[in-house]
Amino acid sequence: MSLHRSTGLRRRAATLGLAALLTAGTAVAPAPAALATPAPAAALATTPTHPRHAAGTRLGDVRVLAHFDRAAGQAAESIALEPGGGAVIGMIPGRQVVRVAQGGAVQVLVTMPLPPGGGGTTPVVGDPVVTGVARSDTGAVYFLYASGQGGLTGIWQVRHSGDPRLVVPLPADTMPNALVIDGKRDRFLVTDSAGGRIWQAPLRGGEATVWSADPVLAPGAFFGANGMKIHDGAVWASNSDHGTIVRIPVTKGGGSGRAEVRATGLEGIDDFDFTGRGTEILAAINQSSKLVRVSADGTRETLLDAQDGMQGTTAVAVRGHRAYVTNGANLVGNDSNLLLAKLQRHGPAD
Repeated sequence: MSLHRSTGLRRRAATLGLAALLTAGTAVAPAPAALATPAPAAALATTPTHPRHAAGTRLGDVRVLAHFDRAAGQAAESIALEPGGGAVIGMIPGRQVVRVAQGGAVQVLVTMPLPPGGGGTTPVVGDPVVTGVARSDTGAVYFLYASGQGGLTGIWQVRHSGDPRLVVPLPADTMPNALVIDGKRDRFLVTDSAGGRIWQAPLRGGEATVWSADPVLAPGAFFGANGMKIHDGAVWASNSDHGTIVRIPVTKGGGSGRAEVRATGLEGIDDFDFTGRGTEILAAINQSSKLVRVSADGTRETLLDAQDGMQGTTAVAVRGHRAYVTNGANLVGNDSNLLLAKLQRHGPAD
């Protein structure tokens, strides 16, 4: 897929973090005047943004922790938090995994090679990409590589030697996107955005099997299941095409129960995370460059948007009173970055 495809297709591509691929190998699209120059940390909001209601989580002290080299393909896509305030970030279309230290220093951990011959065509997206990242309790870092070829597509582990190791191969026709470690059951869970499925595989490595292929995970015209989290005895997943967040109960045996839609009206949603207030969620809306608060009853409120410097918002991760947010600058702007904000909780939890 390239920028030479139809305008309608490009608009649909904006509904997911992988839309950064549309600019792979081409010049980065010019940013709007207000966003053309990456904003310094001091220019971002330092007080709660858009306080429309008294109750619910707000964001304060919003600042840029790290800027990435968007021209070199570092479109920030996913976040795995590390102890001490650092994070591991997956980059598309640079096919990289990087580590951001607490102070903001960026270190490239892995750059995945192109398939032999420089080819490889992934479903829907096109070029090979690194997508989701995850970190185990033991400190092992894993990531997803979608290459369009068997033997390369799957779950990989970052090793100290610098040479990554394929842990779980996935079928060549999958578009693996979000990677979650289910520590309770020693397994990986992976969303497949093209197939509208969630895969599972042993944490020690081995064969992957389909955990859920519920119709609510299926794509419409472009991308289905995208972001994913485990919360309160269930797997939660976003669907980019349908603008939904769904909840799938985990059975006693670890299988998937009947899925239910818990939030709607989130067209272009990418990743999301829970704030620590019941089922209140912060959702990254890639298509419109927003971070949206979703309450337990589905009520939506924009906390950050383009006026706050958001550019192709791809992921959010919450730890304690801190929220980490990535902007991929995939179809808007040129400032791919990692933001850090303080959560300010008001009123009773949902």
